[in-house]
Amino acid sequence: MNRARRAKLALTAGALGVGLLTAGCGYITPQQTNEQYAASDGIVTDLGPLQLRNILIVSAGKDQPGRVIGAVFNSSSQDVTLRLNGAEGSQTEVPVKANSSTLLNDTTDEAVLSTTGGIPGSLVDIKISEDGTNVSNTVKVPVLDTTLPEYKEYLPAGSTPPPTSSATPSPSASESAAGGAGH
Repeated sequence: MNRARRAKLALTAGALGVGLLTAGCGYITPQQTNEQYAASDGIVTDLGPLQLRNILIVSAGKDQPGRVIGAVFNSSSQDVTLRLNGAEGSQTEVPVKANSSTLLNDTTDEAVLSTTGGIPGSLVDIKISEDGTNVSNTVKVPVLDTTLPEYKEYLPAGSTPPPTSSATPSPSASESAAGGAGH
């Protein structure tokens, strides 16, 4: 074999080795697309035939009412009622038709707890149960306020919205004096 051919063969072998090495990293490294996770602000959990997706509570404060929003899917052939028990005995029920879903974001299916039990930004324990069975689970649900504008419409009636701060600073006394001096 001549010298040029050996160099070409060595270069090809080296490129093949690097290609296999980098492909091997993808083989042993976990891929995020294979992992299921809640890609929203809410949680994901299952309870018997019920699948709860993107569940969260919108509230103005710890002792304020909180509206539960998200989606509930019923994969059974019977109508089911989901019961949510929160802080200080607060409770709400969500009817879900057989082989159907209920969107708690709709105004027709509001689920409001009389007391949230946690400040916005915290996680609160909510006991979820399927009416008519002994199946229940306690989950940690995030509490959000109306800082994000998309949640403003879900703040329960009778809530005291959190105070908003002004985004434009007021001019200082020296700036006011300088502005009045004819600049």
